[in-house]
Amino acid sequence: MSSLKGKCALVTGGSRGIGRGIALRLAERGASVAINYVRDEGAATETLHAIQRLGVTGFIVRADVSNPDEIAVMAGRVREEFGRLDIFVSNALGNLLGFFAPPHVASLEQLDDAFRCQPRAFFAAMRELSPLLQDRARIVAISFWPGSHVGGFQPYFSMGANKAAVEAMCRYYAVALAKRGITVNTVCAGITDDSIVNALPQEAQDALLNWLRGGWNPMGRPGTPADIGGAVAMLCSDDAGWITGQTIVADGGTSLMSTEVPLAFQQA
Repeated sequence: MSSLKGKCALVTGGSRGIGRGIALRLAERGASVAINYVRDEGAATETLHAIQRLGVTGFIVRADVSNPDEIAVMAGRVREEFGRLDIFVSNALGNLLGFFAPPHVASLEQLDDAFRCQPRAFFAAMRELSPLLQDRARIVAISFWPGSHVGGFQPYFSMGANKAAVEAMCRYYAVALAKRGITVNTVCAGITDDSIVNALPQEAQDALLNWLRGGWNPMGRPGTPADIGGAVAMLCSDDAGWITGQTIVADGGTSLMSTEVPLAFQQA
C-alpha cells in the first residue's frame, strides 16, 4: 500500500457515498482530507470524524460546485487550512435525478444544470485550485462509463454528455500540467451500492443491483464506495506517476460483458 502521508487532499461531494469512500481510502493511506458538501452537514461531520479516527486531520467545507463564487471560497478555505494541495478529486454530482430525461425530452435547463455542475464546475475548480497545486500533485475526476461512452441509458443524456466533456478536459489538463509531474485522470465508476443509486425508488435499486448480482458483473456484485476509493487512491500514489490523461474503468468487469450474447453463453 503506497503511503500518502503528508499529502493534503480535497474531495468534492465527499460527505456520502462514493465521495465518502474516496475520502476514507485517502485518509487510510495517511492523507489529510478536506470534505466538501452542499446539503448534509451532519453526513460531512460523520465522515470527518471517521477520518480523524484514522489518525489524520481534515475539515469540512460547504460549497455548491455549480457556483464559481462558492468554489472560490472553498479554495480560500483550503489555502487557510492546508496552504497547499496535493490531491484534488472532483466527485460532486449535482441533482442527478433532476437531469433524468432522454435527449428528445430533456430541457435546455436540464442540460445547462448538468453543465454547471460538471464541466464548468471542474474548470472553475481547476482555475481556483491551480495556485495551490504542488508539483507531482494528483487530480482525479469521477465519471460513469455507461453514461459517458454509450447511448443506451437514455435518461442519463444530460449528465452523460457533460461527464464525457469532463473526461475530455482531463486529457487537456494532463498535457498542460505534465511538465510539473502533475497527473490528471478519470475514474469511471460502475453502478455502486451505497451511492446515488440508493436515491432511486426501491424497485429501480433492486433491478439495477440484482442485475449485477445475477451475473452481468463478472464478480457477481455491484461496486462499493471503498472499491472506487481504492482506484482513486491508487492513481494518487507515487507509483502511478506515469499514468496521466487516462480513463480508468472501475466496474468489476461489467463493461467487458457483451449485450449481444446471452448471459448463459458468456458464463459457460
